[in-house]
Amino acid sequence: MFTMKLRKASAAAAAAIVLSITATACGGDGDSDSNSGSGGGDKIKIGIKYDQPGLGLKEPGGYSGFDVDVATYVAKELGYEPNQIEWVETKSADRENALARGDVKFIAATYSITDERKQKVDFAGPYLLAHQDLLVKTDSDITEATDLNGKNLCSVQGSTSAQNVKNDFAPKANLKENGTYSECLAGLQSGAVDALTTDDSILAGYAAQEQYKGKFKLAGLKLSNENYGIGVKKGDTETVNKINAALEKMVKEKAWDKAVTDNFGPANYKNEPAPKIGVIVK
Repeated sequence: MFTMKLRKASAAAAAAIVLSITATACGGDGDSDSNSGSGGGDKIKIGIKYDQPGLGLKEPGGYSGFDVDVATYVAKELGYEPNQIEWVETKSADRENALARGDVKFIAATYSITDERKQKVDFAGPYLLAHQDLLVKTDSDITEATDLNGKNLCSVQGSTSAQNVKNDFAPKANLKENGTYSECLAGLQSGAVDALTTDDSILAGYAAQEQYKGKFKLAGLKLSNENYGIGVKKGDTETVNKINAALEKMVKEKAWDKAVTDNFGPANYKNEPAPKIGVIVK
């Protein structure tokens, strides 16, 4: 009888182990990654810029900027609270690789949608239509790109923006290339340069910094169209669709307008209305 009871106990224990293994297999390994959500994942990794005030900026107290606000809203719609977001710096040259490697779930980092990039990644959005513009002093008489002939124009090394101005509008402009936009701003403030050029959203972000408030203005030119999209790993259509739905909701709830005002307002940024999902302005 004792032997029979022992066999029954062993059979029950074995059955419990099988059930435990089966439940674990069905429920996953318990180690959540950036593909989890809706309360089931610990973290989501999102790529942003760390050095663009008003868009994506790493500060002692955390992260700020329009891209950060958009990404935070999208993440919440995907099921993640702000404290579940792990921000990852994704520099321009590494964005496609970061998505391909799976380093991040998506990227919101002044990522203009282009045909070339769409060969490597998928895009949700666009969520902002920016334009190449000029940043000048508030009392500047520069109102057109042609006014830069004979004047000093600044941008960062390797930028195509400044070269576009020289090639298409002001061939006699004196081009000065610095390592950072902050150096250009210092030159603009001192009078060493007459204008700084890049996307108007980036210019507005820098001009909105506390130390520069009221000192600079955007010329209000539209020298190019830059459709900012949210980059997603190639083939991840499900995530693209979810992000697009989140962006549409953000616009509908006026959270998009608030993010624009909060981040660009001090620079008197004349933003375009929220773009329609899937509509690329050439």
